[in-house]
Amino acid sequence: MSPRIAVGRARVVREVRAAAPLMAALRAPVTAQGPWLTAVLNEGAARRPRARPVAVVVEPHAQGRPDAVAFLTMRRRGPVATVTVLGDGTAPVPGGLPPFRLLAGDEVSAERLADGILTLMDTIRGPRALRLAGLPLGDPTLRALAARVPSAVVANSRSSRLVGELDDVGPVVRSRDARVLEHWLPALVEREPDRRARRFLRAAARLHASIGRLEVAVVADGDVVRAGLLTLVEGDDRWPWWGSSDIGGLRTELGAPLVRLTVASRGRLPVEVSGRRTAAR
Repeated sequence: MSPRIAVGRARVVREVRAAAPLMAALRAPVTAQGPWLTAVLNEGAARRPRARPVAVVVEPHAQGRPDAVAFLTMRRRGPVATVTVLGDGTAPVPGGLPPFRLLAGDEVSAERLADGILTLMDTIRGPRALRLAGLPLGDPTLRALAARVPSAVVANSRSSRLVGELDDVGPVVRSRDARVLEHWLPALVEREPDRRARRFLRAAARLHASIGRLEVAVVADGDVVRAGLLTLVEGDDRWPWWGSSDIGGLRTELGAPLVRLTVASRGRLPVEVSGRRTAAR
């Protein structure tokens, strides 16, 4: 069966839910799982109405559990339509690890997912660009795309990880209780310098706190926050997400490499098939 393309928020939300077993099997990071993607979709609907979420789905049976899926966004700026990973451009995103995934259960599924992404690109009229960033080294779908499109540019960068050392600067209130988060959240959000990021920070923090996947840590003078840190939690894994401090206790260090693939085209993408070039299917 050919890869299937679902366009629009409602359809993509259904695909996010259907992909939950695949996300769990692949140990997808919090930022590539259902709650985070749902927060991103809600933010996009409110802030970026012209951006269209898309799911490219590889499944063995119609409307079954997917073997592979890519959650993407199409957005047109002027004459150019750009396809990115869903969540790219939404802030704040935790650093230190690749935040995004092209979910594929095996090499064969990754190959088919790459075909589906190229099919999506071929449906777009006019100049278009494919820009997939924030992915891990060795991503099999990215590798398949690069092999199919000779003009693809693959580049690596180094992420930056937030490190919390609040215990060194004062007594810390630390909790995963959603009620504790609600007490401190207004003051924490006000410390976010980017106004556009405040809405997503507030919504994503509340959502993850409600399912026990967020820890809030605060050093305060009465009700005045001096330093705060939000950490995404899953099992024993802890991923510092966002922080702000007037008194130290937060620092950054180099994290894992990130991979980016970029393809730009004014017409159909030239695709390499068995050593010869043809147009994207």
